[in-house]
Amino acid sequence: MIKNNIAENYINDIKTNQSKPNNDLELPNIWIKCSNCKKIMYYMTVDNNDKVCPYCNNHLRLTAEERIDMILDNGSFEEFCEEIPNVNYLDFEGYSQKIDRLQKELNTSEAVITGKGSINNKKIVICIMQSQFMMGSMGAVVGEKIMRAIEAAIEGELPLIIFTASGGARMQEGMISLMQMAKISGGLSRLSKSGQLYITVITDPTTGGVTASFAMQGDIILSEPNALIGFAGKRVIKQTLRKDLPEGFQTAEFVLEHGFIDRIVHRKELKDILSKILTMHGR
Repeated sequence: MIKNNIAENYINDIKTNQSKPNNDLELPNIWIKCSNCKKIMYYMTVDNNDKVCPYCNNHLRLTAEERIDMILDNGSFEEFCEEIPNVNYLDFEGYSQKIDRLQKELNTSEAVITGKGSINNKKIVICIMQSQFMMGSMGAVVGEKIMRAIEAAIEGELPLIIFTASGGARMQEGMISLMQMAKISGGLSRLSKSGQLYITVITDPTTGGVTASFAMQGDIILSEPNALIGFAGKRVIKQTLRKDLPEGFQTAEFVLEHGFIDRIVHRKELKDILSKILTMHGR
């Protein structure tokens, strides 16, 4: 039965593409390989399971748009700060061209999407980082968009939720990228003084300057299972300390065990858990 369904869906995908001119014909990429157990899966099976591997429970990476559809109430998202221009401050060779190419390929302006929305009718301000855009690296535009989201939360007296996914500071912007850590941290301090709730949801991977700043500053810090969480890379730490590192080092489970995050939440339960937290804060 399963094989028949897969074959039928595959044929339907090909028929859909046959309506295109011959020179534009693209056979659908219908198979996904799990990054953890290496199983090959039909893409609809994975999509219908919230991009979670049915064999090993591995949480595959999502785009910001997929995250919005999964977490926010239907039609509630209103994006802001979409058109902040990128500047090649250091005249880094090829940087501007890479930004332009990614913006066209991914149909998004930067490594974070910010806006307002609601979770079970509870209004929030939300920031969603996406690893597909320069590995979610934090540059001046990312920092500015998050900072403006913090200001919107303060002004609107709304909770702030940030989904992190990042390789850290963006090397093409040098010190300007590193400055965003202090800038965002200062904004979060003002958010805290205003009495608004800040929730961090850590997703795979969250590393570098993002981990060293706003990813770990939430009033409540949640994480998806088995997310990579750390500052420096594993090899760098091992070479510096000259010691073997514990098994599972820098996984969400290891970090939870050592008290750095509050809870690991399965993707299917995340919206309900966030809704309950927002309800408690509202009371």
